Amino acid sequence: MTAETAKAPYSRTRPFPGKLLVNRRISSEDSGKETRHFEISIAGSGFNYEPGDSMAVYPSNDPQLVEEIIQALGASGNETVPATKAESAPFRDALLRHYSITTPTPKFLKAIVERASATPLLGDLLDPSRKHDLQQYLWGMEVIDFLVDHPSARFTPSEFVRLLSKLQPRLYESHGRMRAGVASAFLADRVDDGFVPIYPTVAKHFHLPENPDTAVIMVGPGTGLAPFRAFLQERQTTGAGGRNWLFFGSQREACDFSYREDLERFKAEGVLTRLDTAFSRDQAQKLYVQHRMLENAAEIWRWLEEDAQFFVCGDASRMAKDVDAALLRIVREQGSKSVEQANAYVEKLKTDKRYKRDVY
Repeated sequence: MTAETAKAPYSRTRPFPGKLLVNRRISSEDSGKETRHFEISIAGSGFNYEPGDSMAVYPSNDPQLVEEIIQALGASGNETVPATKAESAPFRDALLRHYSITTPTPKFLKAIVERASATPLLGDLLDPSRKHDLQQYLWGMEVIDFLVDHPSARFTPSEFVRLLSKLQPRLYESHGRMRAGVASAFLADRVDDGFVPIYPTVAKHFHLPENPDTAVIMVGPGTGLAPFRAFLQERQTTGAGGRNWLFFGSQREACDFSYREDLERFKAEGVLTRLDTAFSRDQAQKLYVQHRMLENAAEIWRWLEEDAQFFVCGDASRMAKDVDAALLRIVREQGSKSVEQANAYVEKLKTDKRYKRDVY
């Protein structure tokens, strides 16, 4: 590294080595899923970071999975391969740090069909008209599974990495083998030197209102709670006068109520005006945050009419859509509006930056 490079500010391509200060599990041992709390120091980074922003973690892949892939390809791991657009690296290092080695890409699947001795089913499923069938077939399948199941499909290390996408965190658990999310497992188990490569991602659309007296309604089930805990901490620290209403949901109250003590303290100290929870598996009929919203439809409508801002954070595939549908229903029924009028009302909330989402 040159002296000029050493003085350069930290960036996406040169992440800051944040010190991992805290790594603890916040879901109980009998929970069906493991949720962890991490604290990473950004002291000395020069980062500007506001509640609502995200911190990008640059993880490395599971070394054991890397070795499985190298073995399946009959490689040594020392071969030189492209790592970035401008740099090369040993095959093993490239798999560890630069490529996503779990999710099979369309290019990889096509190459398997072309090179394996017998893959009629997969070949048929790659037809664009069978997209849904392909998704079902691939559920839980990973790159290593195809390499093991089709040993006749041979690739040089350089050919192989060109069939992969760049490294991105993922979560899988299926196909006869346990898988962990790349970033979550990295933080939980593989930060050997105590430092994590990080860089903040600014969420300009997902910050607290500029007026501290503006009320906020926050819907954050599961890990979607994270930014809202920060919101409440910020509003308590700054003495903001706006009301705060949180909808939180998870599977079971006894083992999945993340940050319960913090939220109950915020409630007792008057920072959290209302707290409504939904634990889906604590009763025979599933209960989710959108159901709690509908139970409190009149009050939500009152807050919206008093200029409250509405925030949603968490799962994009189902939760966010269900919450959006519940909000439209509340506006339609409580505001005595037609479907078209309700849609227009919600769109205006978005245009006025009063309906903010951070979904993934």
